[in-house]
Amino acid sequence: MMEGRRSSVSRLFSVCGVLVTLFILFSCTGCSGAKLNPCSKTSTEFIKNSCRRTLYPQVCVESLSAYASTIQESPKLLAQVALSVSLKSARSTEKLVLNLSKVNDIRPREAAALMDCVETMGDCVEELRQSLQEMKHLGGPDFALKLSNIKTWVSAALTNEDTCRDGFQDKSMNGNIKNTITKSIDYVAKLTSNALALINNIQPSNTPNSP
Repeated sequence: MMEGRRSSVSRLFSVCGVLVTLFILFSCTGCSGAKLNPCSKTSTEFIKNSCRRTLYPQVCVESLSAYASTIQESPKLLAQVALSVSLKSARSTEKLVLNLSKVNDIRPREAAALMDCVETMGDCVEELRQSLQEMKHLGGPDFALKLSNIKTWVSAALTNEDTCRDGFQDKSMNGNIKNTITKSIDYVAKLTSNALALINNIQPSNTPNSP
């Protein structure tokens, strides 16, 4: 009887040992998975450190942190995502300006400024679109030429954004329209400025997978 009880107790401890071992293994696997998450502290820190080189670091971090898993620690992907975010915002602003230009009872001064802004924001969107397409193929023997084209287009987009904003500096303009446009343009301009700063940090060694 005693031997039978001892055998049962031994089996019980063996089963418990297996269960404890499995629990530890699964716990460690979960921890490892968390450490291997591409959206880790390392990627986020890379974005924060890179954004310190921009004129608007807080806007930079806030607009790009959500894409940490895509960016990882690549200067090229960081600049590419920054361009994409700027393009998306520019398109929204272009749509906003176009909708405001169709509102009834707008004074001639506001109407003229809005129509000019529709044109300049249209150019801005196209320039950012071209720069983003070129960024996706950045690399190879013509790296320097492509990067120069990208910088030229982004700089032109920034100029067009400033031109649109300047059209609403007259103090006699409708306050609501002026404030709405200015606020939207200011944000787009900050995103574009940050994108240009991040583009300026790209080197040939940052594009190892490019053709």
